[in-house]
Amino acid sequence: MPSRAVFPYGSEPNGKGPDGPGPGRRSLVAGGGAAALAASGLLAGCGPGGGEGKRDRFRAAFTAGGSQESLDPHVAPNFVDQARAKALFDTLATYDDEMAVRKRLAESWESDSSGLRWRIRLREASFHDGAPVTAKDVLYSYRRAADPKTGSPSQQLLSAVDFGESRARGRRELTLVLKRPDFEFPTAFAGPGTEIVPEGTTSFRHPVGSGPFRYVSFRPGGIARLRRWEGHWSGAPRLGELEIVPANEESARVNALLSGQVHYAADISGAFIDRLERARAVEVLTSKQATAQQLLLRTGRSPFDDPKLVEAVLLGVDREALVRVALAGRGGVGSDLFGKGLRGYPPGLPERERDVARARKLVREAGADGLAFTLETSTVDASWESAATLISRQLREVGLRVTPHTRASATYFSEIQDKGVAALNTTSTLPVSDFLQQRLRSRAARNLTGFRSGRFDELMDRARSIRDEQDRLRLLYRAQRIAREKSGMLVWGFSDANDAIASSVRGLRAAAPNSHAWARFDDVELS
Repeated sequence: MPSRAVFPYGSEPNGKGPDGPGPGRRSLVAGGGAAALAASGLLAGCGPGGGEGKRDRFRAAFTAGGSQESLDPHVAPNFVDQARAKALFDTLATYDDEMAVRKRLAESWESDSSGLRWRIRLREASFHDGAPVTAKDVLYSYRRAADPKTGSPSQQLLSAVDFGESRARGRRELTLVLKRPDFEFPTAFAGPGTEIVPEGTTSFRHPVGSGPFRYVSFRPGGIARLRRWEGHWSGAPRLGELEIVPANEESARVNALLSGQVHYAADISGAFIDRLERARAVEVLTSKQATAQQLLLRTGRSPFDDPKLVEAVLLGVDREALVRVALAGRGGVGSDLFGKGLRGYPPGLPERERDVARARKLVREAGADGLAFTLETSTVDASWESAATLISRQLREVGLRVTPHTRASATYFSEIQDKGVAALNTTSTLPVSDFLQQRLRSRAARNLTGFRSGRFDELMDRARSIRDEQDRLRLLYRAQRIAREKSGMLVWGFSDANDAIASSVRGLRAAAPNSHAWARFDDVELS
């Protein structure tokens, strides 16, 4: 969020997981060959398809988060965290491929005419210990996720709930009362970090969820072993066992898949796709332009508190070259707004054209000719190293001296909250309105550019409080025009999301991270 980060924050800033310090990301996988696979535990025993008891075990390789990892589903910054949370827990709703909300643990929901009170009815479902999923569990989970100390990616959305007024109305029914009208609120039911946990849960060493798989074992930075939950409300998974294994280097994941050590390799960049597409026993699952690639400028800090310098960078970056080089041509050009192709993205938005002369003029007017600053980057995303190098060259042409600074993957997203003035980031597919609330609203916890605009906030409040769909969209479009010019978020491209599977795998298809079908391992069969 991670791999590329689904939602870019580390779960535990002190670098410790729930079981204490564990191996760091670098020590888990040193490279792409046999040593890397051994470090990930992928060479222990036979391959996934052979040996006694192995035919019902599915192994999926992801970039891991090292010693900071946790099975706390409300703190899920990376793809691997999301995959584990999806297996162990469940949410009230889920996103379809178009980011529309579909029912999950919730049997139904409806609002009153004001959009302030939402009545939710739950389906019959049980936790792994046999206890029923109740309205009180939902209230506890949402209150916990809304607490800024928890660090949920959906904290901004759930903070709209007035928990003092919200009530359980029996075992399977509850009323959520909001602090202000919001007809977009059901999108929060499907958000990452909104999983339902048993009331009173404080430890996730041995988590109890209501998802399709049960906990067996896990150590931060190591393999998560899960087992089929026969009592799942939608039916038991076809697989008997699921293992989510760490392989931080992309080459390690690719080699593990090609050698038969795993059935699934997550988050593959364009540089490896040709090799995988030529392989006889592998299928690549590609969701086109699913991830927004961003350059974030801290508008609340010098030098980017000067709008002229923000505009200079917007005009100085060559987006087509970045897509061609950093994404190996497997993606599309961005125009500084998130959610291209989704409901809520402004129609007819013109592409931003590079204008070196205008950018150079703005730099001189700001008195910043020759200004030096650092661009924060990491190995979190395989495209970032080349993107950072290329951006530094492009901005040199407009009079700015940019030096890429590589931070450790395990702590990158927590560090860039407080350090630096420019950073690379990615965000996978989300509903446009939710993204704007979480990332660009004044003082939002995940507003990494420091953008503050009373007019933007006002338009967002009005948009979400209006029942009529078309009126709501018109206000969202107006808010985004402000954000595009002033927020400091430069969306330079949309990269394809690529995962790869062995030919023996059935039941998985291409899907954007954050959507229901992505990493839906309970639907998997092995032939």
